[in-house]
Parts: sequence; C-alpha cells; structure tokens
Amino acid sequence: MVVVAFAAVFGSVIGSFLNVVVYRLPARRSIVSPPSACPNCGSHVRGYDNIPILSWLVLRGKCRDCAAPISVRYPLVELGTGLLFLAVALVFIPTFIPTAAATGPLKYSAVAGSLVLLAFLYLAAISVVLSLIDLDTHTLPNRVVLPSYLVAVALLGTASVIDGRWSSLASAAIGGAALFLLYGILAVVRPGGMGFGDVKLAGVLGLFLGFLGWEHLIVGGFAAFILGGIYGVIQLARHRATRTSGIPFGPWMLLGAWVGVFAGPVIAGGYLAMVGLL
Repeated sequence: MVVVAFAAVFGSVIGSFLNVVVYRLPARRSIVSPPSACPNCGSHVRGYDNIPILSWLVLRGKCRDCAAPISVRYPLVELGTGLLFLAVALVFIPTFIPTAAATGPLKYSAVAGSLVLLAFLYLAAISVVLSLIDLDTHTLPNRVVLPSYLVAVALLGTASVIDGRWSSLASAAIGGAALFLLYGILAVVRPGGMGFGDVKLAGVLGLFLGFLGWEHLIVGGFAAFILGGIYGVIQLARHRATRTSGIPFGPWMLLGAWVGVFAGPVIAGGYLAMVGLL
C-alpha cells in the first residue's frame, strides 16, 4: 500500500509538470525553461508555492504577488493525474508482487512487471497531456504521439522478451496495426470527420490494449465511439453543436482506452453472457 500511495503522490507531482507541458507545447515553447511564472505580473513561482494541490489551496487560487486568479484547472490536473496513477498502480502492481493476487494471464516477473507498470504510467501521463491539448487546440501533437510508439515498443517489448510472452508481443503489434488501419479508413472515407492525428494516436492505443489482450482491445476500441457518440448527442440536445460540428475525438479515444484497460474483460464477459455466448 505504501508503493500505491507513493504512486498517487508521484502522479500529482507529474501532473504539476503536465500543466506546463499542456500550456507550452502548443505554443512551441521550451517545457523546461524559463521557470514557471505568473502570466499576469511575471513573478517566478516560488518552490513552496509549487506544491501540487496544496499550494493552490493555501494561496486560495491567487498569485502571491499580484493576487491574479490561478485557474482551478491546475490543481484539478494534479489531482486527476494522481488518481489515474493510483488506479494504474492498483491494477498493475499486484501482477508482479508476490501475493495471491499475482495470478492469471497478467502475472509477470518483477522486472517485466515493473516495465509494464512504467509503460502504463507513461500512457496515463500522455493521456492527460493529449486530452487537454486536443480540447484546447483540436490537435494531437506529433511530439507527444510519435515518441509514444518507441516508448511502448521499448517497455512492453522488453517485458515480453524477459518473460517470454511472445503472444502478448504479437497481439500488441496486431492491435496497433488494427486500430491504426481502422481509423485510417475512417479518415479517408469521411475527410474532416477524423483527423490523421487521431489515426496516429489509435496505433499507440492499439499497442497498449493489444498487449493486455483481445477483450481489452475490443472494448477499449469501441468504447471511444460509444462515449464520443453520447457526448455528441448531449451537445446536440443542448444546442451547443450541429450535425456537422467537429468535436475533439482524442479525449474520447483515450478515455475509451482506459475503459478497456481497467474493465475490458468484465465488460466483454458481461456482453457475451447477455447475448448467450458465454
């Protein structure tokens, strides 16, 4: 439990950095320099004012120097990232620590399991970044998406080799290719309805979901369309969109993928039982 709690705290710290990435990356500014500063008065943020969540509460959401408001999005991103890291730790740490929970198809050795955990923590971090940037700018930056292929192959591929899980490696490759092809076809069939940024992101998500198994891949892939469709219907009902309006689809792809990660086998099993195939 100490390790899981650490994952949550570590996630909130990463979330603080992700706030910087989300703000600076679309503007093509360095994410490491200069230090964070108040956009209103230019004062550098002091170290003791940069503690995730707590500093915003202590400062009551205002700059210490000029009292300009600090968006509530900053602590929410820190909190959300911490909770997502916590969820990932709860799912993946038991797959390689020596407990009764470390059984079944997702049981790994300590080294391989650590690499898988690191891979999905990385996916959690880029999920936050890409979702917010897509909501803000309707883009999915190549500088985040393309390196994710290398990270997935390096971490998940090495874990597969260490444990001799060649089937996981093969299903990851097939999953990545399948989702990339599916979204590529949709982008060609309906230009403007699906951007190529979505296509590239689909390949990344297919690698991660395919590595876990077919239930994760299928549920995670289809959940994106279901969740995005529900959101679109709600927007239409509230007259905030028309049938021709475009919506950022990246956040729904990422959310759907996490549904697949956390609940893929449960949802797939429930569906098959409902239709009498299980």
